[in-house]
Amino acid sequence: MKLLGLIGGTSWVSTIDYYRLINQGINEKLGDLNFAECIIHSFNYADIKRNNDANDWDSTLKMITSAGQNLKNSGAKAIVLCANTMHKIADQLEQNIQLPVIHIATATANAIKEAGFKKVGLLGTKFTMEQAFFRDKLTERGIEIVIPDDAERDFIHYTIFEELGRSVLKPETKSFYLDVMHKLATQGAEGIIMGCTEIPLLISPDDIDMPLFDTTQIHSKAAVEFALG
Repeated sequence: MKLLGLIGGTSWVSTIDYYRLINQGINEKLGDLNFAECIIHSFNYADIKRNNDANDWDSTLKMITSAGQNLKNSGAKAIVLCANTMHKIADQLEQNIQLPVIHIATATANAIKEAGFKKVGLLGTKFTMEQAFFRDKLTERGIEIVIPDDAERDFIHYTIFEELGRSVLKPETKSFYLDVMHKLATQGAEGIIMGCTEIPLLISPDDIDMPLFDTTQIHSKAAVEFALG
């Protein structure tokens, strides 16, 4: 089994899910008392968010690179960034530390292709919904992306940081997300990417009658496959 280096705390509430899902995934494959070999570097999210709000991704990259190098020095054979938005710097991180970064968008694109879908909706932070680092991995594979309108993106971005990332789950926020998902379906979306690792805390497959792509689960499965590959 290969040792995985997890970079989390962005937010801690979804890093817990990564730890649980990866360990469960290893155990499903190997049984008995077999679980994941991993190391977690958990950041103070306030430090990361302060940089990102100032569009200072260079400082965030330096922080993540330092953590990744420490994980590599400790024996990690791949890095798992436990957040969609952090993949904005994934390619640079991989170059900096010369270690594979298991990319969440690549894993998600593969899952969508496997499902046979060609057009999906994407929810996440404004970074994830609007910028190329996530979307390009899908469009390169012939998958069309539709996203919420400006006001909806603003609200989703706000609630990810001010509610979900603090484990605050409001029924009215859940209703809003479901309304947005239904709206994207009317624009041709065959399924919805829950492209923020906190969204599955709020929305489950039982809540809506359309396929959901849970990036936390998909990414964790890819990490398990790497560890056992």
